[in-house]
Amino acid sequence: MYVVESKGGAIACMLLALLFLGTWPALLTLLERRGRLPQHTYLDYTITNMLAAVIIAFTFGEIRKGTPESPNFLEQLAQDNWPSILFAMAGGIVLSLGNLATQYAWALVGLSVTEVVSSSITVVIGTTLNYFLDDKINRAEILFPGVACFLIAVCLGSLVHTSNDADNREKLSSHPTKEKDEARTVSVVNGSSTVEESGNSAAGRGKAGTAGFLVELENRRAIKVFGRSTFMGLGIVFFAGICFSMFSPAFNLATNDQWHTLKKGVPHLSVYTAFFYFSLSCFVLALILNITFLYRPVMNLPKTTFKAYVNDWNGRGWALLAGLLCGFGNGLQFMGGQAAGYAAADAVQALPLVSTFWGVILFGEYRNSSRRTYVLLFGMLFMFVAAVGVLMASSGHRK
Repeated sequence: MYVVESKGGAIACMLLALLFLGTWPALLTLLERRGRLPQHTYLDYTITNMLAAVIIAFTFGEIRKGTPESPNFLEQLAQDNWPSILFAMAGGIVLSLGNLATQYAWALVGLSVTEVVSSSITVVIGTTLNYFLDDKINRAEILFPGVACFLIAVCLGSLVHTSNDADNREKLSSHPTKEKDEARTVSVVNGSSTVEESGNSAAGRGKAGTAGFLVELENRRAIKVFGRSTFMGLGIVFFAGICFSMFSPAFNLATNDQWHTLKKGVPHLSVYTAFFYFSLSCFVLALILNITFLYRPVMNLPKTTFKAYVNDWNGRGWALLAGLLCGFGNGLQFMGGQAAGYAAADAVQALPLVSTFWGVILFGEYRNSSRRTYVLLFGMLFMFVAAVGVLMASSGHRK
């Protein structure tokens, strides 16, 4: 079994995880904006997310010969370690709920703000819990100022969304009502998510940041956002953040048994075994919920079928790639956390730095916004840069 032992190796894992975890949300957002049903996308994502955990378990978890204190992945499957397994699976369940919620929040609130607010809540709650679970191996005088930076970013992120929403309403108020109210339906034809539009709102006619662009995006995307409450979107984001704040402490308990739930002589779960069970519960819950949403959709999405999902190849490759990125990103985060402390590993929650980059480059977020919005956006990102540096500087070394 391969074990990350150095602080440098742990930081390398965190940085790579940061890139992966900041990119996969952009891919799912891209598909939703192109009109693919989120139920179809999330089912594809779920499959490769689980595949990543299996690959990690049978590679890193089987490298080198195991010892009685640190058995390999396959050896641990036969051991009596169910208390730790249940902690790992509980972590997978709350992560699955959080990921599912953000899938809808991205449409309502935007990729950048969703990731900022949910990640900041994750750090404020989750990092505090991990600090005490890890027996305070991280430097508190550095760690908690970093947590404060994330807390400020939560407030700024909410203000950014409110300001940008006001900017968009002002743009739309000057746009012809006829175009805003154009007929639009989403249907499933020959197994693919399609968008039927009328009028002159052909995709790509409006420039990013203009009212025409916003109307075209609304006509094209899968989840309708015009007329939705700002607080509804933020409420979903806060729910996701609370879910995300629980998965890392649960994983910490699964691998380090701070509450002494294992029988005497039973070794702690390795990162790779815990991650396998963590991903398994995430996979099962995601399957159950998303197959249910095929037939009982939320947020006025059209009904579809499992057969339609199987035949929907529109954007499937991007969804499968997103699952791999998320799976490997989570695995790298846990590998780094086991070495340097899970509180420090929460630095990967600075993933909105990556997501915001994709949001601005790919989706034209904040184009032609007000000066107030730009000032708030800069402040939000500045606090994130400060926070990630401070949290990584607090890294300790697990004995």
